[in-house]
Amino acid sequence: MIRLSRRQLLLTTTAAAVLSRAALAADYQEITWDDLIPPGVPYSEIIGNGEMDVMNDTWNPVFDENGVKLNMALDGMAVKLPGYIIPIDVGTEGVTSFVFVPYTGACIHVPPPPPNQVVFVMSETPWPNDQLFDAVWVYGTMSAKLQSNELAQMGYEIKAEKMEIYEWT
Repeated sequence: MIRLSRRQLLLTTTAAAVLSRAALAADYQEITWDDLIPPGVPYSEIIGNGEMDVMNDTWNPVFDENGVKLNMALDGMAVKLPGYIIPIDVGTEGVTSFVFVPYTGACIHVPPPPPNQVVFVMSETPWPNDQLFDAVWVYGTMSAKLQSNELAQMGYEIKAEKMEIYEWT
């Protein structure tokens, strides 16, 4: 039987936690919002005047055809993506589904990004309500599929397995 001092036990436990966290992060491919646009496809532009949704008091832009082109190489991939939360399902414990966007305020105060720059996220573990304005990392499996809700048309979906505050470096 090996006996460890308190200090040795604490160091061993801390080292195991750090290695475990590093292994978890290594299982996910870190991607950027540019990766959501297929290679060789330019960023989508708003064309035309769009249309006013009087019922929801929002303007719905009309994007060129590049806005719905998805990077199918990401479909089924375990990814790590930074971004901002636009809550959909909010409870007392936090947010369990949301629209994930590349910049703060997208879809609410400004025209939404094109669909290939918007991700629908579902999480079994709620994200705290007091951290909704923070940039976050979402880790999970990416699906490439067009869908829409009252906030935006989305080109991707992630089933979040882990989320954490984005640390600016």
